[in-house]
Amino acid sequence: MCQLLGMNCNVPTDICFSFEGFCARGGKTDDHKDGWGIAFFEGKGCRIFLDAKSSVASPIAELVRSYPIHSTHVIAHIRKATQGEINLENCHPFRRELWGRYWVFAHNGDLPGFEVNSSSFYIAVGNTDSEKAFCLILETLRKAFPEGRPPIEKLYSVLEDITLNIAKKGIFNYLLSDGDYFFAHCSTKLCYIVRQAPFAGAHLIDEDITVDFNELTTPDDRVAVIATTPLTDNEVWTQIQPGQLLAFRDGNPYIISK
Repeated sequence: MCQLLGMNCNVPTDICFSFEGFCARGGKTDDHKDGWGIAFFEGKGCRIFLDAKSSVASPIAELVRSYPIHSTHVIAHIRKATQGEINLENCHPFRRELWGRYWVFAHNGDLPGFEVNSSSFYIAVGNTDSEKAFCLILETLRKAFPEGRPPIEKLYSVLEDITLNIAKKGIFNYLLSDGDYFFAHCSTKLCYIVRQAPFAGAHLIDEDITVDFNELTTPDDRVAVIATTPLTDNEVWTQIQPGQLLAFRDGNPYIISK
């Protein structure tokens, strides 16, 4: 299975600390060697870096680790291939446009035999089940709201329905964002932590690195980090329940009223 990493904040923040530990899982502390990628939203713009090399051997990953790109929405992925060749077009996260905004998606899991209608507006470029699922999600949203992006409550309802339908096909942990809305779905394994005042130190599991967030933040900062498994060993992470679709806003889980 692959590994997911997401960040949602109330102020633009860099992900260097979490990404350092995350990258180690791409061939150093774990065997996810089949490519990696990361996307940063900046307003309506989106920087995306992909590499079919393992994250521990990628010069592009080294750039991201050392370059503090500040963003309120970040999605990263390191791949252990279950479907599709090891090449650039099959690296997550995937990006498409909907309603005049970029949407970014990364998936951890396996959907055996999953196929979508080839006549749809969104068609996969690569041959992974993940990209096909992303195309189906966007196709469903596009048809449900042809006039444009709806309020998050209405979008959540449709997204939850299509997510649960796809999840019937197999394992479907994912992160999804358009730089404003941020969603995390747990099929089997996904957790998060919210860092806010009073801040303290955090120590990575995969690297012997500790950061004192009290020195790097203001009292008003709030950052949610979402990952397949906890990245630190001295903080309390919250497990997302299987079958649960969470929305995050300004660094906090956002309760959707139905």
